[in-house]
Amino acid sequence: MGIFSRKKPKIDNALTTTKPFFMGGASAGVFVNEDTAMRTSAVYACVRVISEAVASLPLNVYLRDGDARMLAPEHLLYPILHNEPNPEMTSFVFRETLMNHLLIYGNAYAQIVRDNSWRVKGLYPLLPDRIDVRRSESGEIYYTYWRNEDDKRKGDETGSVVLPKEHVLHIPALGFNGLVGYSPIAMARNAIGLAVATEDYGAGFFANSANPSGILEHAKNLNNHETIKRTWDSLYRGSSKAHGIAVLEEGLTFKTVSIPPDQAQFLETRKFQLNEIARIFRVPPHMIADLEKSSFNNIEQMSLEFLLYTLDPWVSRLEASFYQSLLSPSEKPEYFIKFNIDGLLRGNYEARMKGYAVGRQNGWLSANDIRKLENMNALPAERGGDKYLINGNMTELEDAGLFAKVRMANAILNEYNSLQNVGKNSKAGSGGGSSVIDSSDGASVVDNPSSDAPDINPNAIMTALARKVMNSFDSITRGDVT
Repeated sequence: MGIFSRKKPKIDNALTTTKPFFMGGASAGVFVNEDTAMRTSAVYACVRVISEAVASLPLNVYLRDGDARMLAPEHLLYPILHNEPNPEMTSFVFRETLMNHLLIYGNAYAQIVRDNSWRVKGLYPLLPDRIDVRRSESGEIYYTYWRNEDDKRKGDETGSVVLPKEHVLHIPALGFNGLVGYSPIAMARNAIGLAVATEDYGAGFFANSANPSGILEHAKNLNNHETIKRTWDSLYRGSSKAHGIAVLEEGLTFKTVSIPPDQAQFLETRKFQLNEIARIFRVPPHMIADLEKSSFNNIEQMSLEFLLYTLDPWVSRLEASFYQSLLSPSEKPEYFIKFNIDGLLRGNYEARMKGYAVGRQNGWLSANDIRKLENMNALPAERGGDKYLINGNMTELEDAGLFAKVRMANAILNEYNSLQNVGKNSKAGSGGGSSVIDSSDGASVVDNPSSDAPDINPNAIMTALARKVMNSFDSITRGDVT
C-alpha cells in the first residue's frame, strides 16, 4: 500500500469518526465545538499555557552507552526533532501545533515522510478533524485523511488519502480503547457551554444599554406593535445609547421582566467556570490570571505541581509516541528520545544556581557541565574545567571509622617508638628485664631479661604490634573507640 494510496482495504471497523463526536449542543443551550471553545478566554489560555510550555522544552535524541547516555546529534532524527521537522515550520511551532491538537481534539497526527531506506526525512502535522482511524480485516490500523474542496487534486473523486500506520505519527490522549483519545472539549461540553453562555449573556446585557429587557405595556389594544418595537430599539438599544431618557407616549408603561445580573449570580458563575475549565486541563488558576486564591506562599508549590502533574504526563506521552513511530526496530535498543524538562527552571535563576552548587559540591557536575547548561564557553582542561570535585569532609561508608583507625595507628607508632627508646636505654644501663608490650603468646619481647644489656626481639615486637592492631580494629567494629 503506497503512502498516497486511494484504494481502501476491505473493512470496515471504524475506531473513531471525529466530526460527529465533536459537534453538539450543551445543556446551556449553546453549540460547542473546537471553534466556539477556543473563543472562550479560559479555554484559549489553558491551551496556550500547556502548548507553549511543552514546545519550549529542549527535545533531543540520545544514545545509550552502557549506563551512560550521550547526545546523538549525528542521528538523522536529531535535526528534525530539535531544529525543524519540515522546511515550513520550526520545532517549536511543530510541537506547539501537536499539543494544540491534543488538547482540543484529543488526538495529534503528523505525516511521516520517509526515503527509500525507510529513514525519516520530515514530519508534517495533519488536522485531526479530517482523519478517521480504522482497522482492516487483517487487523492492521490505517488512517484516512479527507481533503476539503480547496485541497482536492485534479481527478480526485473521493477527496481522501489512505495512509498506513508506518507513515503516521499518532499521539492519542486519554481514550476508551488505547488507540484513539477523547476530546476534552467534547467530554466537558456542558462546562464549556456554560462559560460560553455566560459570556454571551454578558455581551447581550451590555449590548442592550446594560439594562434588563422588559415589556412596553398599554391599556388598550394597539395595531402597530412592530413599529413601536423598532422605534424603541432604534432610540434606546445599544451601549452607545445607554443612560438616555426614554419618552413614553399614549399611556405606554415599561415593566422589567428579566432577572438582574446580581440576582442571577452572573459574576459568581463566570468565576466558577474559570476554575472549572482550569480543572479540565489541570492548569493552576494563577497561570490563567486568576489570582483570587493565590499568594506568595502557594504559587511556587502550584507551579511545581503544574510541572509534575500537568506537563510531565504530556511529555511522557509524546516521548513514547516518538520512540514508537520514529525509531526503527534496530535503533530502539540503542537510541531514545527525551525532553529536558529542566528547561522550565531556566526562568528561576536562584533555583538554578542552588542546583548547580549541589551538583558541583557532590561531584556529579563539573565546571564545564554547568557552563554548557548556561550556554557558556567551556574552560580549558588545564584550568580544571572537566574536573569533578567533592567536599573534603565526605568519605565512603566503609571508611566511616577511618579517622579512628588513624588515631589508633598513631598511638601504636608512638608505643613502638617508646619501645625502641626503652631498648636503647636498657643496653646503655643495667635495667632489669621487663616487657613494654605483652606479646600474649609466651614470647618475651626482651631477650635475656636477666642480662645487664638485653637485646630487643624484633619478631616478638612485630607479633605484639599485629595483635595490638587487630584488637584495636575489633574495638572500632564494636564501637568501643570514640
